[in-house]
Amino acid sequence: MIEADPSAPRSLAEKLNWLFETVRRPNGRRHTNKEVAEFCRERTGESFSPEYVSQLRKGQRDNPTKRNLEALSAFFDVTPAYFFDDEKSEQIRAQMDLAAALRDGDVRVVALRDLTNMLRDTAGRMSLNDLQLVTDMVRAIGARRGTDDEQSGDNRR
Repeated sequence: MIEADPSAPRSLAEKLNWLFETVRRPNGRRHTNKEVAEFCRERTGESFSPEYVSQLRKGQRDNPTKRNLEALSAFFDVTPAYFFDDEKSEQIRAQMDLAAALRDGDVRVVALRDLTNMLRDTAGRMSLNDLQLVTDMVRAIGARRGTDDEQSGDNRR
């Protein structure tokens, strides 16, 4: 079980602001309230303005509809549970923090070395099903990364 992080965002506004801070455009720039609002408006077909996004981020509005939360979740590529379940929020936060750290080349080298050592130490104790699951996950990540690279125009591999 994940231990509660006292600095983890708790309110809707904190969770939403954390996503704005963490989920960036491919060029590293932050998303704007306007582009989030436009995406959510197109996704839901409902009124969704930059001012409404701002109010959500400031805590002035804190009860969006289920469809609005689903649209926000889709924009930031997180499960809607991120907004409702503190444990799930912390898991997602930890995963996204790790992904951000792994984008740093030096951190990636250390992480891959540690992962290799861990797999070497535990592989002998893993069942064939567990090993297949790890293999499938690595392949899925590779396939997703290839798709992400193609969409962003980054074909380095």
